[in-house]
Amino acid sequence: VQLVESGGGLVQPGGSLRLSCAASGFTFSSHYMSWYRQGPGKERELVAGITSTGGITNYADSMKGRVTISRDNAKNTVYLQMNSLKPEDTAVYYCNVKITTWPNRLNYWGQGTQVTVSS
Repeated sequence: VQLVESGGGLVQPGGSLRLSCAASGFTFSSHYMSWYRQGPGKERELVAGITSTGGITNYADSMKGRVTISRDNAKNTVYLQMNSLKPEDTAVYYCNVKITTWPNRLNYWGQGTQVTVSS
């Protein structure tokens, strides 16, 4: 399983970024995908999740209304569009998939992509 995030960077408050996560090594189209983030000195927290077909999305309150998660199963890629970014959104953003190989359920993470919101 490999998850490779990209698209992070430095952005001014109020700006936008689109993160991508390219997945391989598993049947992408069959799995729920999530984005998490971990800010400086903070615990990792859920940002958004999307079902295997993309029909249902879930968002954490912290960024609800400012982010959109989507996926392209033909490209094995999940996206996170972030708008109206705030300095408190500064964090490393991680892609996540949970895969069950009976009887174990394992968490897989990408290396993360840094998002810095600053003027």
